[in-house]
Amino acid sequence: MSTSPTASSPSTASRERRSRMPDPLPLVPELAGIAAELNKTLRDGPVPQTTVHLLHLRAGQLVGSTYFTVGQTGALRAAGESEERITSVATWRDATCFTDAERIALELVEAVHTPNPSGERVPDELYARAAALYDHRALWMLVMAIAQIGFFTPAALIAKPIPGMPPGRNYSE
Repeated sequence: MSTSPTASSPSTASRERRSRMPDPLPLVPELAGIAAELNKTLRDGPVPQTTVHLLHLRAGQLVGSTYFTVGQTGALRAAGESEERITSVATWRDATCFTDAERIALELVEAVHTPNPSGERVPDELYARAAALYDHRALWMLVMAIAQIGFFTPAALIAKPIPGMPPGRNYSE
């Protein structure tokens, strides 16, 4: 049995993968500043980075973005998160490995990104449960974390950056 990579192996497939669109930064350089400020705001805020990455992973799953899910999975692994917690994000409602604060963050991002034909996406009851766990500043940080992933969702789905590649190398030329 050969151990050399084949055309369908992950290492070869990732090298052959191309984005649909070129890197936006040479075309819209202001995006770098927006991304940097959003990242700094969330990094310096009261919500743990693990919670932000869990929330972003769930958003990526909901919108169907391989780029987001691969990136957030990698960030969680780099932060030392267990495979149980990472893989349980998709089924967080019955998983026992999340804190109450993480669960409410996952519920909020799911509510925002999932249509609710019978009423509000974020009902008062959900907000009240979130407000019981997070102060006003932390709630705004959760809102900003959801907004951040929402801001970049069109780029992830339309431009299709290359999953697993670092910024600056995630677009084809």
